[in-house]
Amino acid sequence: MAEETKKPEEKAQAQQQPKEAVKKIAGEAVPAVVEEIIGRTGFRGEITQVKAHIMQGRDQGKSMRRNVKGPVRLKDVIMLRETNIEARKIRTKVMKGAFT
Repeated sequence: MAEETKKPEEKAQAQQQPKEAVKKIAGEAVPAVVEEIIGRTGFRGEITQVKAHIMQGRDQGKSMRRNVKGPVRLKDVIMLRETNIEARKIRTKVMKGAFT
């Protein structure tokens, strides 16, 4: 019943609110280009450590080490939620995967 009493403008406005929330979340992500694949890490080697060059945002031009889950290649663009924290260096020389 409440839906029927709303004006068309109010219905359109109610439908747009979730889309704006998604834009805010996506707007905080920062693009970075994969410059170098350092190695594999994680208990089973499922994480790839890469050196990424940040393209936009506050830390534009900065290169940092990040851990990436999933398939990744050189020159891929990854979206970083934050650019404050850098991944620790891989300590051992034993690495899993094709990047050794």
